[in-house]
Amino acid sequence: MDALWVTLPVVLVAALSLRWLRPTWYWLTFGITFAAIRVLIRYRSVMDACGLTVPPSRWRLALARVANRPVPEARSPRILWLRPTATGLVLRLKLRPGQDAFDFSASSDRLRHSFSLHNVVSREIRSGVVELRMTGYDVLRRVRMPAVVPGEGLRVSVALREDGEVHYRDYRQVPHALNVGATQSGKSVYQRTLVAGLAPQNVALVGIDCKNGVELAPLAARFTALADNPDAAADLLAALVAYMGRVYELIRTEQRISVALPDAEITADIWDLPAHLRPVPVVLLIDEVAELALAANKAEEARRDQIVTHLVRLSQLGRAAGIYLEICGQRFGSELGKGITMLRAQLTGRTAHRVNDETSANMAFGDISPDAVLAAVQIDKNRPGTAVAGDSSGGWSRIRAPHTTLRQAVDTCNAHAHRTPSITELEPFRPAAPVRVLIGKVQPKPTPASAF
Repeated sequence: MDALWVTLPVVLVAALSLRWLRPTWYWLTFGITFAAIRVLIRYRSVMDACGLTVPPSRWRLALARVANRPVPEARSPRILWLRPTATGLVLRLKLRPGQDAFDFSASSDRLRHSFSLHNVVSREIRSGVVELRMTGYDVLRRVRMPAVVPGEGLRVSVALREDGEVHYRDYRQVPHALNVGATQSGKSVYQRTLVAGLAPQNVALVGIDCKNGVELAPLAARFTALADNPDAAADLLAALVAYMGRVYELIRTEQRISVALPDAEITADIWDLPAHLRPVPVVLLIDEVAELALAANKAEEARRDQIVTHLVRLSQLGRAAGIYLEICGQRFGSELGKGITMLRAQLTGRTAHRVNDETSANMAFGDISPDAVLAAVQIDKNRPGTAVAGDSSGGWSRIRAPHTTLRQAVDTCNAHAHRTPSITELEPFRPAAPVRVLIGKVQPKPTPASAF
Protein backbone atom coordinates (compact mmCIF):
# COMPACT_ATOMS: atom_id res chain seq x y z
CA MET A 1 0.00 0.00 0.00
CA ASP A 2 2.85 2.35 0.83
CA ALA A 3 4.43 1.59 -2.54
CA LEU A 4 1.20 2.59 -4.28
CA TRP A 5 1.12 5.99 -2.58
CA VAL A 6 4.74 6.53 -3.58
CA THR A 7 4.21 5.41 -7.18
CA LEU A 8 1.12 7.53 -7.87
CA PRO A 9 2.82 10.93 -7.27
CA VAL A 10 5.79 9.81 -9.36
CA VAL A 11 3.53 8.82 -12.26
CA LEU A 12 1.58 12.07 -11.93
CA VAL A 13 4.75 14.18 -12.00
CA ALA A 14 6.06 12.21 -14.97
CA ALA A 15 2.79 12.68 -16.86
CA LEU A 16 2.73 16.45 -16.21
CA SER A 17 6.37 16.77 -17.20
CA LEU A 18 5.82 14.87 -20.42
CA ARG A 19 2.74 16.93 -21.25
CA TRP A 20 4.77 20.14 -21.02
CA LEU A 21 8.16 19.06 -22.35
CA ARG A 22 7.32 16.18 -24.72
CA PRO A 23 3.63 16.40 -25.74
CA THR A 24 4.08 13.62 -28.31
CA TRP A 25 5.37 11.21 -25.69
CA TYR A 26 2.60 12.20 -23.29
CA TRP A 27 -0.02 11.57 -25.95
CA LEU A 28 1.36 8.13 -26.80
CA THR A 29 1.65 7.06 -23.15
CA PHE A 30 -1.30 8.67 -21.35
CA GLY A 31 -3.23 10.99 -23.65
CA ILE A 32 -4.66 8.43 -26.08
CA THR A 33 -6.36 6.42 -23.34
CA PHE A 34 -7.80 9.44 -21.53
CA ALA A 35 -9.03 11.08 -24.74
CA ALA A 36 -10.66 7.89 -26.11
CA ILE A 37 -12.54 7.28 -22.86
CA ARG A 38 -13.61 10.93 -22.73
CA VAL A 39 -14.91 10.91 -26.30
CA LEU A 40 -16.87 7.68 -25.86
CA ILE A 41 -18.44 8.75 -22.55
CA ARG A 42 -19.41 12.25 -23.73
CA TYR A 43 -20.33 11.31 -27.29
CA ARG A 44 -24.10 11.14 -27.04
CA SER A 45 -24.51 14.26 -24.88
CA VAL A 46 -22.08 16.24 -27.07
CA MET A 47 -23.91 15.33 -30.25
CA ASP A 48 -27.17 16.42 -28.69
CA ALA A 49 -25.73 19.69 -27.35
CA CYS A 50 -24.17 20.55 -30.73
CA GLY A 51 -27.40 19.89 -32.61
CA LEU A 52 -25.98 16.90 -34.47
CA THR A 53 -28.87 14.53 -33.70
CA VAL A 54 -32.06 13.76 -35.60
CA PRO A 55 -35.56 13.30 -34.12
CA PRO A 56 -36.96 9.75 -33.94
CA SER A 57 -38.58 8.47 -37.10
CA ARG A 58 -42.34 8.20 -37.47
CA TRP A 59 -42.42 4.44 -37.19
CA ARG A 60 -40.50 4.58 -33.89
CA LEU A 61 -42.96 7.17 -32.56
CA ALA A 62 -45.90 5.06 -33.68
CA LEU A 63 -44.39 1.94 -32.12
CA ALA A 64 -43.82 3.76 -28.80
CA ARG A 65 -47.40 5.06 -28.86
CA VAL A 66 -48.84 1.58 -29.49
CA ALA A 67 -46.65 0.01 -26.79
CA ASN A 68 -47.41 2.86 -24.40
CA ARG A 69 -43.73 3.62 -23.95
CA PRO A 70 -41.90 6.95 -23.51
CA VAL A 71 -41.07 8.98 -26.61
CA PRO A 72 -37.76 7.74 -28.08
CA GLU A 73 -34.73 10.02 -27.75
CA ALA A 74 -33.10 11.79 -30.65
CA ARG A 75 -30.59 9.63 -32.50
CA SER A 76 -26.89 10.46 -32.80
CA PRO A 77 -24.73 9.50 -35.80
CA ARG A 78 -23.52 5.93 -35.53
CA ILE A 79 -19.83 5.39 -34.69
CA LEU A 80 -18.20 3.21 -37.32
CA TRP A 81 -14.82 3.13 -35.59
CA LEU A 82 -12.46 5.14 -33.41
CA ARG A 83 -8.79 4.90 -34.34
CA PRO A 84 -5.87 6.43 -32.38
CA THR A 85 -2.97 8.06 -34.24
CA ALA A 86 0.38 9.49 -33.22
CA THR A 87 -1.15 12.97 -32.92
CA GLY A 88 -4.81 12.40 -32.07
CA LEU A 89 -7.92 10.37 -32.76
CA VAL A 90 -9.86 9.63 -35.94
CA LEU A 91 -13.60 9.17 -35.44
CA ARG A 92 -15.59 7.94 -38.42
CA LEU A 93 -19.37 8.42 -38.28
CA LYS A 94 -22.33 7.16 -40.28
CA LEU A 95 -24.80 10.01 -40.76
CA ARG A 96 -28.48 9.63 -40.03
CA PRO A 97 -31.08 10.47 -42.71
CA GLY A 98 -31.43 14.24 -42.99
CA GLN A 99 -27.94 15.11 -41.74
CA ASP A 100 -25.36 17.01 -43.74
CA ALA A 101 -21.56 16.92 -43.59
CA PHE A 102 -21.54 20.72 -43.44
CA ASP A 103 -23.19 20.56 -40.01
CA PHE A 104 -20.12 18.83 -38.59
CA SER A 105 -17.75 21.34 -40.20
CA ALA A 106 -19.73 24.21 -38.70
CA SER A 107 -19.67 22.53 -35.27
CA SER A 108 -15.94 21.68 -35.26
CA ASP A 109 -15.08 24.40 -32.74
CA ARG A 110 -17.83 23.29 -30.35
CA LEU A 111 -16.72 19.67 -30.69
CA ARG A 112 -13.17 20.70 -29.86
CA HIS A 113 -14.23 22.29 -26.59
CA SER A 114 -16.70 19.54 -25.70
CA PHE A 115 -14.18 16.72 -26.14
CA SER A 116 -11.33 18.77 -24.53
CA LEU A 117 -9.05 18.29 -27.54
CA HIS A 118 -6.80 20.75 -29.31
CA ASN A 119 -8.41 20.72 -32.72
CA VAL A 120 -11.18 18.98 -34.68
CA VAL A 121 -11.32 18.88 -38.48
CA SER A 122 -14.26 17.36 -40.35
CA ARG A 123 -14.24 15.98 -43.87
CA GLU A 124 -16.64 13.94 -45.93
CA ILE A 125 -15.32 10.51 -46.89
CA ARG A 126 -18.22 9.48 -49.08
CA SER A 127 -21.96 9.94 -49.16
CA GLY A 128 -23.30 9.46 -45.64
CA VAL A 129 -19.89 9.03 -43.95
CA VAL A 130 -17.99 11.80 -42.13
CA GLU A 131 -14.56 11.60 -40.55
CA LEU A 132 -13.53 13.73 -37.56
CA ARG A 133 -9.75 14.09 -37.24
CA MET A 134 -9.13 15.20 -33.65
CA THR A 135 -5.70 16.46 -32.59
CA GLY A 136 -4.71 15.82 -29.00
CA TYR A 137 -2.05 18.56 -28.72
CA ASP A 138 -0.63 21.48 -30.66
CA VAL A 139 1.39 19.73 -33.36
CA LEU A 140 2.43 23.06 -34.89
CA ARG A 141 4.20 24.35 -31.78
CA ARG A 142 7.24 22.19 -32.50
CA VAL A 143 7.14 20.89 -36.04
CA ARG A 144 8.54 17.39 -36.28
CA MET A 145 8.07 16.05 -39.77
CA PRO A 146 7.40 12.29 -39.79
CA ALA A 147 9.63 10.02 -41.78
CA VAL A 148 8.19 10.06 -45.29
CA VAL A 149 9.33 8.45 -48.50
CA PRO A 150 11.16 10.98 -50.72
CA GLY A 151 8.70 12.53 -53.11
CA GLU A 152 8.48 11.44 -56.71
CA GLY A 153 6.64 12.88 -59.64
CA LEU A 154 7.02 16.48 -58.39
CA ARG A 155 5.36 15.78 -55.04
CA VAL A 156 7.19 17.36 -52.11
CA SER A 157 6.41 17.31 -48.39
CA VAL A 158 6.81 20.91 -47.26
CA ALA A 159 4.89 21.34 -44.00
CA LEU A 160 2.84 19.77 -41.25
CA ARG A 161 -0.91 20.33 -41.07
CA GLU A 162 -2.78 21.10 -37.88
CA ASP A 163 -4.42 17.67 -37.96
CA GLY A 164 -1.02 15.97 -37.87
CA GLU A 165 -0.95 15.01 -41.55
CA VAL A 166 1.84 15.96 -43.94
CA HIS A 167 1.11 18.82 -46.34
CA TYR A 168 2.40 18.10 -49.83
CA ARG A 169 3.09 20.44 -52.72
CA ASP A 170 2.04 18.33 -55.69
CA TYR A 171 2.76 20.09 -58.97
CA ARG A 172 0.98 17.46 -61.03
CA GLN A 173 -2.28 18.15 -59.16
CA VAL A 174 -1.83 21.89 -58.52
CA PRO A 175 0.45 23.27 -61.24
CA HIS A 176 0.74 26.90 -60.13
CA ALA A 177 0.63 28.44 -56.67
CA LEU A 178 0.77 31.80 -54.90
CA ASN A 179 2.56 32.36 -51.58
CA VAL A 180 1.94 35.67 -49.79
CA GLY A 181 3.04 36.93 -46.40
CA ALA A 182 4.57 39.85 -44.56
CA THR A 183 8.25 40.27 -43.76
CA GLN A 184 9.55 37.70 -41.26
CA SER A 185 6.43 35.56 -41.74
CA GLY A 186 8.27 32.46 -42.99
CA LYS A 187 7.98 32.70 -46.78
CA SER A 188 11.72 32.26 -47.30
CA VAL A 189 11.87 29.19 -45.04
CA TYR A 190 8.91 27.68 -46.91
CA GLN A 191 10.71 28.34 -50.20
CA ARG A 192 13.95 26.79 -48.95
CA THR A 193 12.07 23.69 -47.84
CA LEU A 194 10.46 23.48 -51.25
CA VAL A 195 13.78 23.82 -53.11
CA ALA A 196 15.43 21.25 -50.82
CA GLY A 197 12.59 18.83 -51.55
CA LEU A 198 12.80 19.35 -55.30
CA ALA A 199 16.62 19.11 -55.46
CA PRO A 200 16.78 15.27 -55.45
CA GLN A 201 14.17 15.00 -58.21
CA ASN A 202 14.52 15.10 -61.97
CA VAL A 203 13.44 18.71 -62.41
CA ALA A 204 14.91 21.97 -63.70
CA LEU A 205 14.75 24.83 -61.21
CA VAL A 206 14.51 28.35 -62.59
CA GLY A 207 14.64 31.29 -60.18
CA ILE A 208 13.88 35.00 -60.27
CA ASP A 209 15.10 36.89 -57.21
CA CYS A 210 15.09 40.65 -57.67
CA LYS A 211 16.66 41.22 -54.25
CA ASN A 212 19.98 40.90 -56.05
CA GLY A 213 19.77 37.15 -55.60
CA VAL A 214 20.28 37.08 -51.82
CA GLU A 215 17.62 34.38 -51.30
CA LEU A 216 18.18 32.06 -54.26
CA ALA A 217 21.82 32.71 -55.22
CA PRO A 218 23.18 30.51 -52.37
CA LEU A 219 21.19 27.63 -53.89
CA ALA A 220 22.51 28.29 -57.39
CA ALA A 221 24.28 24.93 -57.68
CA ARG A 222 20.90 23.30 -58.32
CA PHE A 223 19.41 26.03 -60.54
CA THR A 224 19.37 25.77 -64.30
CA ALA A 225 18.74 29.51 -64.68
CA LEU A 226 18.67 32.45 -62.30
CA ALA A 227 17.85 36.15 -62.75
CA ASP A 228 18.58 38.71 -60.04
CA ASN A 229 17.11 41.90 -61.55
CA PRO A 230 13.99 42.85 -63.55
CA ASP A 231 15.85 43.28 -66.85
CA ALA A 232 17.37 39.81 -66.66
CA ALA A 233 14.01 38.45 -65.52
CA ALA A 234 12.29 39.81 -68.64
CA ASP A 235 14.83 38.10 -70.88
CA LEU A 236 14.65 34.88 -68.86
CA LEU A 237 10.86 34.72 -69.11
CA ALA A 238 11.03 35.33 -72.87
CA ALA A 239 13.50 32.44 -73.19
CA LEU A 240 11.22 30.24 -71.09
CA VAL A 241 8.27 31.04 -73.37
CA ALA A 242 10.41 30.11 -76.38
CA TYR A 243 11.33 26.82 -74.68
CA MET A 244 7.63 26.17 -74.04
CA GLY A 245 6.94 26.57 -77.76
CA ARG A 246 9.64 24.04 -78.60
CA VAL A 247 8.14 21.53 -76.16
CA TYR A 248 4.73 21.92 -77.76
CA GLU A 249 6.27 21.24 -81.16
CA LEU A 250 7.70 18.00 -79.79
CA ILE A 251 4.32 16.97 -78.32
CA ARG A 252 2.58 17.72 -81.60
CA THR A 253 5.15 15.69 -83.52
CA GLU A 254 4.90 12.68 -81.21
CA GLN A 255 1.09 12.51 -81.07
CA ARG A 256 0.88 10.52 -84.31
CA ILE A 257 -2.85 10.05 -84.03
CA SER A 258 -3.96 7.15 -86.21
CA VAL A 259 -6.39 4.25 -86.07
CA ALA A 260 -3.63 1.83 -85.05
CA LEU A 261 -2.37 4.01 -82.17
CA PRO A 262 -3.63 2.85 -78.74
CA ASP A 263 -5.64 5.36 -76.75
CA ALA A 264 -3.12 5.31 -73.91
CA GLU A 265 -0.37 6.61 -76.19
CA ILE A 266 -2.26 9.69 -77.36
CA THR A 267 -0.96 12.62 -75.36
CA ALA A 268 -1.46 16.35 -74.99
CA ASP A 269 1.27 16.93 -72.40
CA ILE A 270 4.80 15.77 -71.64
CA TRP A 271 3.87 13.07 -69.15
CA ASP A 272 2.53 10.60 -71.70
CA LEU A 273 5.54 10.94 -73.98
CA PRO A 274 8.07 8.08 -74.06
CA ALA A 275 10.63 8.40 -71.28
CA HIS A 276 13.53 8.93 -73.68
CA LEU A 277 11.71 11.83 -75.37
CA ARG A 278 10.09 13.45 -72.34
CA PRO A 279 11.51 16.91 -71.57
CA VAL A 280 12.49 17.64 -68.02
CA PRO A 281 9.78 19.52 -66.05
CA VAL A 282 10.57 23.09 -65.03
CA VAL A 283 9.63 24.80 -61.77
CA LEU A 284 9.83 28.60 -61.89
CA LEU A 285 10.27 30.23 -58.47
CA ILE A 286 9.74 33.99 -58.15
CA ASP A 287 10.86 35.40 -54.82
CA GLU A 288 9.22 38.85 -54.86
CA VAL A 289 6.71 39.37 -57.65
CA ALA A 290 6.05 43.03 -56.80
CA GLU A 291 9.55 43.96 -57.96
CA LEU A 292 8.67 42.65 -61.41
CA ALA A 293 5.44 44.67 -61.59
CA LEU A 294 6.67 48.06 -60.34
CA ALA A 295 7.45 50.77 -62.89
CA ALA A 296 8.73 54.34 -62.41
CA ASN A 297 8.96 55.48 -66.04
CA LYS A 298 7.76 54.54 -69.51
CA ALA A 299 10.71 52.26 -70.20
CA GLU A 300 10.01 50.30 -67.03
CA GLU A 301 6.31 50.18 -67.88
CA ALA A 302 7.11 48.51 -71.21
CA ARG A 303 9.32 46.00 -69.43
CA ARG A 304 6.64 45.41 -66.79
CA ASP A 305 3.97 44.73 -69.43
CA GLN A 306 6.31 42.29 -71.15
CA ILE A 307 7.02 40.44 -67.88
CA VAL A 308 3.36 40.18 -66.88
CA THR A 309 2.39 39.02 -70.37
CA HIS A 310 5.00 36.25 -70.26
CA LEU A 311 3.88 35.17 -66.79
CA VAL A 312 0.23 35.04 -67.84
CA ARG A 313 1.17 33.04 -70.90
CA LEU A 314 3.23 30.58 -68.85
CA SER A 315 0.44 30.18 -66.29
CA GLN A 316 -2.16 29.52 -68.99
CA LEU A 317 -0.13 27.27 -71.26
CA GLY A 318 2.78 25.99 -69.22
CA ARG A 319 1.21 23.03 -67.46
CA ALA A 320 1.06 20.76 -70.51
CA ALA A 321 4.66 21.67 -71.32
CA GLY A 322 5.75 20.74 -67.80
CA ILE A 323 6.32 24.34 -66.62
CA TYR A 324 5.06 25.14 -63.12
CA LEU A 325 4.96 28.47 -61.28
CA GLU A 326 5.64 29.21 -57.60
CA ILE A 327 5.11 32.93 -57.04
CA CYS A 328 5.93 34.62 -53.71
CA GLY A 329 5.21 38.16 -52.58
CA GLN A 330 4.09 40.35 -49.73
CA ARG A 331 1.06 41.59 -51.65
CA PHE A 332 -0.52 40.46 -54.88
CA GLY A 333 -3.39 42.73 -55.78
CA SER A 334 -4.71 44.85 -58.61
CA GLU A 335 -2.55 47.80 -57.51
CA LEU A 336 0.36 46.05 -59.22
CA GLY A 337 -1.21 46.92 -62.56
CA LYS A 338 -3.13 45.35 -65.39
CA GLY A 339 -2.78 41.64 -65.95
CA ILE A 340 -2.12 40.81 -62.29
CA THR A 341 -5.70 39.76 -61.62
CA MET A 342 -5.61 37.53 -64.71
CA LEU A 343 -2.38 35.97 -63.46
CA ARG A 344 -3.78 35.39 -59.96
CA ALA A 345 -6.79 33.59 -61.42
CA GLN A 346 -4.43 30.95 -62.86
CA LEU A 347 -2.71 30.27 -59.52
CA THR A 348 -4.75 27.40 -58.11
CA GLY A 349 -2.72 26.76 -54.98
CA ARG A 350 -2.79 29.49 -52.34
CA THR A 351 -0.61 29.81 -49.24
CA ALA A 352 -0.84 32.81 -46.93
CA HIS A 353 1.63 33.34 -44.11
CA ARG A 354 1.10 36.06 -41.50
CA VAL A 355 -0.19 39.23 -43.18
CA ASN A 356 -0.42 42.77 -41.85
CA ASP A 357 -3.98 43.48 -42.96
CA GLU A 358 -7.13 41.74 -44.09
CA THR A 359 -6.77 43.14 -47.61
CA SER A 360 -3.59 41.11 -48.16
CA ALA A 361 -5.37 37.94 -47.02
CA ASN A 362 -8.27 38.73 -49.36
CA MET A 363 -5.80 38.81 -52.26
CA ALA A 364 -5.06 35.15 -51.58
CA PHE A 365 -8.37 33.73 -50.34
CA GLY A 366 -11.05 36.31 -51.06
CA ASP A 367 -12.22 34.38 -54.10
CA ILE A 368 -11.89 30.98 -52.35
CA SER A 369 -13.05 30.99 -48.73
CA PRO A 370 -13.93 33.78 -46.27
CA ASP A 371 -13.02 31.47 -43.38
CA ALA A 372 -9.50 31.10 -44.75
CA VAL A 373 -9.17 34.90 -44.84
CA LEU A 374 -10.06 35.11 -41.16
CA ALA A 375 -7.63 32.30 -40.30
CA ALA A 376 -4.78 34.04 -42.16
CA VAL A 377 -5.35 37.31 -40.29
CA GLN A 378 -5.26 35.52 -36.92
CA ILE A 379 -1.81 33.93 -37.36
CA ASP A 380 0.38 34.73 -34.36
CA LYS A 381 3.48 36.79 -35.11
CA ASN A 382 5.43 34.68 -32.61
CA ARG A 383 4.95 31.61 -34.80
CA PRO A 384 6.90 32.25 -38.00
CA GLY A 385 6.30 29.67 -40.69
CA THR A 386 2.65 29.18 -39.80
CA ALA A 387 0.41 29.60 -42.83
CA VAL A 388 -3.01 28.85 -44.25
CA ALA A 389 -3.00 26.66 -47.36
CA GLY A 390 -5.95 26.28 -49.69
CA ASP A 391 -6.98 25.78 -53.28
CA SER A 392 -9.79 26.75 -55.62
CA SER A 393 -12.04 23.99 -54.24
CA GLY A 394 -12.60 26.03 -51.08
CA GLY A 395 -10.80 23.62 -48.76
CA TRP A 396 -8.08 25.00 -46.49
CA SER A 397 -5.99 24.07 -43.46
CA ARG A 398 -3.37 25.58 -41.16
CA ILE A 399 0.16 24.41 -41.81
CA ARG A 400 3.65 25.12 -40.52
CA ALA A 401 6.87 24.37 -42.35
CA PRO A 402 9.87 22.96 -40.47
CA HIS A 403 12.68 25.40 -39.89
CA THR A 404 15.03 24.70 -42.78
CA THR A 405 18.20 26.75 -42.38
CA LEU A 406 19.98 28.25 -45.33
CA ARG A 407 22.95 25.99 -44.65
CA GLN A 408 20.75 22.87 -44.83
CA ALA A 409 19.22 24.00 -48.12
CA VAL A 410 22.65 24.88 -49.56
CA ASP A 411 24.10 21.50 -48.58
CA THR A 412 21.15 19.69 -50.17
CA CYS A 413 21.47 21.66 -53.41
CA ASN A 414 25.24 21.13 -53.54
CA ALA A 415 24.82 17.39 -52.94
CA HIS A 416 22.44 17.13 -55.91
CA ALA A 417 24.16 19.62 -58.19
CA HIS A 418 24.88 16.84 -60.68
CA ARG A 419 21.13 16.57 -61.31
CA THR A 420 20.95 20.12 -62.68
CA PRO A 421 19.81 19.76 -66.31
CA SER A 422 20.89 21.99 -69.17
CA ILE A 423 18.26 23.67 -71.35
CA THR A 424 19.47 25.36 -74.52
CA GLU A 425 17.22 28.42 -74.31
CA LEU A 426 18.12 29.00 -70.65
CA GLU A 427 21.87 28.43 -70.94
CA PRO A 428 22.72 32.19 -71.00
CA PHE A 429 21.08 32.55 -67.58
CA ARG A 430 22.85 29.64 -65.91
CA PRO A 431 24.32 30.88 -62.61
CA ALA A 432 28.08 30.70 -62.31
CA ALA A 433 29.18 28.27 -59.63
CA PRO A 434 31.81 29.60 -57.22
CA VAL A 435 35.33 28.36 -57.86
CA ARG A 436 36.72 26.34 -54.97
CA VAL A 437 40.45 25.98 -54.51
CA LEU A 438 41.56 22.74 -52.85
CA ILE A 439 45.30 22.27 -52.03
CA GLY A 440 46.34 24.63 -54.78
CA LYS A 441 44.09 23.03 -57.40
CA VAL A 442 40.93 24.41 -58.94
CA GLN A 443 38.00 22.04 -58.51
CA PRO A 444 36.46 21.41 -61.94
CA LYS A 445 32.82 22.28 -62.44
CA PRO A 446 30.70 19.12 -62.91
CA THR A 447 29.30 18.64 -66.35
CA PRO A 448 25.51 19.24 -66.24
CA ALA A 449 23.15 16.57 -67.44
CA SER A 450 21.54 17.32 -70.77
CA ALA A 451 17.78 17.60 -70.52
CA PHE A 452 16.20 18.43 -73.83
